[in-house]
Amino acid sequence: MLPVMTLIGRPNVGKSTLFNRLTRTRNALVSDFPGLTQDRQYGRTNIEGYEFICIDTGGAHNKQKKGLEKLIKEQRRIAINESNIILFLVDARAGLMPDDIYIAQELLRKHKPTIVIANKIVGLNIHSVLAEFWSLGLGKVYPIDASHNLGISDLLKIILLLWTKNLDLKTHNKYIEKEQEFNNPIHPTQEPQIYNQEKTIKSDKKYLYPSSSPIKVAIIGRPNVGKSTLTNCLLNEERVIVFDLPGTTRDSIYIPMQRHSRRYILIDTAGLRKRNNIQNIVEKYSIIKTIKAIEDANVAILVIDAYQGVSDQDLSLLSLILHNGRSLILVVNKWDTISKTRCNEVKILIQSRIKFLDFARIHFISAINQKGINNLFLSINEAYDCSIRPLKSSVLTKIINMAIAKHPPPRIRNRRIKLKYAHAGGYNPPIIVIHGNMTKFLPDSYKKYLINYFHQALHIIGAPIQIQLKDSRNPYIS
Repeated sequence: MLPVMTLIGRPNVGKSTLFNRLTRTRNALVSDFPGLTQDRQYGRTNIEGYEFICIDTGGAHNKQKKGLEKLIKEQRRIAINESNIILFLVDARAGLMPDDIYIAQELLRKHKPTIVIANKIVGLNIHSVLAEFWSLGLGKVYPIDASHNLGISDLLKIILLLWTKNLDLKTHNKYIEKEQEFNNPIHPTQEPQIYNQEKTIKSDKKYLYPSSSPIKVAIIGRPNVGKSTLTNCLLNEERVIVFDLPGTTRDSIYIPMQRHSRRYILIDTAGLRKRNNIQNIVEKYSIIKTIKAIEDANVAILVIDAYQGVSDQDLSLLSLILHNGRSLILVVNKWDTISKTRCNEVKILIQSRIKFLDFARIHFISAINQKGINNLFLSINEAYDCSIRPLKSSVLTKIINMAIAKHPPPRIRNRRIKLKYAHAGGYNPPIIVIHGNMTKFLPDSYKKYLINYFHQALHIIGAPIQIQLKDSRNPYIS
């Protein structure tokens, strides 16, 4: 694997700002609110052709570790243990603090290559400010200002120098070879056949993968429905913090993984509450990041609390997912809280609230007990594969003719709306373009009928089909 460098420091010293600079992204939330970062945030840094994995961590301090603080410390410990280089940030403006000494002592016991970085140097006398940080016993202190992009290029050179100083070139080549092997395209598998009650039509025999990119899976839901627990369950490790307190997850955490030769990026997101319950700017940023995660994802898993059922907020989240054309899987979590005598009753209640989603798979699970999740990756693969499947014009036109024969379009002004032929207009989500006459008068109810018919005929599961209607141009009208 690639070399790993981890950002360590007490709260609010600028770790997330530096992380965004190093990775050239805005993936980490940045605010003056202390303790904003809690989970490990991963990114990539390229320094003169050398690839590094960069980890942002929650703020460290010498307080009694209990509850959430204890979980954040465990996340930090894991990050340090898997690191090759530690970037220890201190606040030049605040000066040397007791928490800095506590962190330095912890790092000295780890015997990891460490670079001490004094952040927020703008407007300060650098030489006098840096002197006190030498007492930490971790060597030279390097001044930067991450928010103003000062000293970053020099810092990158120091990181590269520290890494290459004892680097065996053969070892580095092994890293590169491993990365190239990991990035090889996934071989396509056979596509399911189209089915129809009246007639079976054979579809294309191969999937077409648009790229070798991993499948991005966003885990969405209201606060405290078990999104982080499900993420850890799918990863089979305690990767993100799980705490019985709404709002524990504040950022969208992108986590790469591989399973049975297919690559994924799991995105654990912050819970979305009703607009009138949003109380501070941090929560507003979290919501923006969650919406961005939905837009960025290929597949969205909506997690619903079995005990609370499908709420109006869940329906709003469903609308947001479908509006963005994301493939969808519904997960009803905490199923173990429902008594056996009420299982069927609760299933009927849930399904009645989402009966318009008859194309999506529903999984009833208990993430905390790891029950019912075995088939979840099969549904993820199915939904993604259906969303990118190539659709032939001849097949789509045949299906539209079958749909019309079963239920013709209505008459408008004593004239029948004509639908002539169809072709694919895009993928992920599948877009079907239908050409005809007077299509702008086609009622919404008939559009829904066509979408449902295409779902059944093409056996598309999990991916929302979108249709676009176009009037055929009359060549005799100038």
